[in-house]
Amino acid sequence: MIKNLNVLIVEDDDVAAESITRSLKKVAPDISLVYAEHGKTAIEILENRHPSRTLKAPYLVLLDLNMPVMNGFEFLEYVREDPVLQDSVVFILTTSNDDNDRSRAYDNNVAGYMVKSSVGPQFAKLAMLMDAYRNAVEPNR
Repeated sequence: MIKNLNVLIVEDDDVAAESITRSLKKVAPDISLVYAEHGKTAIEILENRHPSRTLKAPYLVLLDLNMPVMNGFEFLEYVREDPVLQDSVVFILTTSNDDNDRSRAYDNNVAGYMVKSSVGPQFAKLAMLMDAYRNAVEPNR
């Protein structure tokens, strides 16, 4: 079990980000959450170059696909090509139910693909998934 799971929420919609935050904090109040408004900021955080936001391992990324500046696919391609970041655990959380987007995401080795409208009220299913992930994964020693 991972005791101190850190989650990077990459989401440009403030309302969605707040709903995700509330949902996760209900299930696991000790989860540390860091917010990035687009992929470029998320990369700065992951590479410890952001002036005020930091993320400690172990972490996972909740990634929206449709964002300004750097979208989710551009972020994924960057992360998968980077030798330090390539093993990052990424879950897609998006409004897109398009099969092409889903296939493209899985081609970039995402751990899961969730459509926001299917996740349930206040992202309850997402919170249960994150808690199950935290309890199932053995930390690196």
